[in-house]
Amino acid sequence: MKLFSYSSCSSCRRAIKWLKYNDIGFELIDILNTPPSKEMLFSASEQYGDRKYILNTSGIVYRSIGSEVIKKMSDNELFQKLFVEPRLIKRPFLFKPDKFFLVGFKEEKWAEELL
Repeated sequence: MKLFSYSSCSSCRRAIKWLKYNDIGFELIDILNTPPSKEMLFSASEQYGDRKYILNTSGIVYRSIGSEVIKKMSDNELFQKLFVEPRLIKRPFLFKPDKFFLVGFKEEKWAEELL
């Protein structure tokens, strides 16, 4: 599993602590230096049923662009923007090799899917 994380993100730190506590192996990746691929982002949005679920809507970058501008972006434009501006991606972003994703940290959901 790959965990895309940001060191200043409290949800990411909680997810890392939870994974370690439950002895679940993962590769930690700095999301700012190595963001998820556009294909991963697209697959995650398909899994969640809407691209809004992979967006960090509470972040400064999202607010500076504006929700209306983002809503009008085509999928291709949005996924390109997420790739070049990974602070727009909701974190933590967990990728399992079977093309399964967990975005954001909700302990109950992670336990259901990973334990």
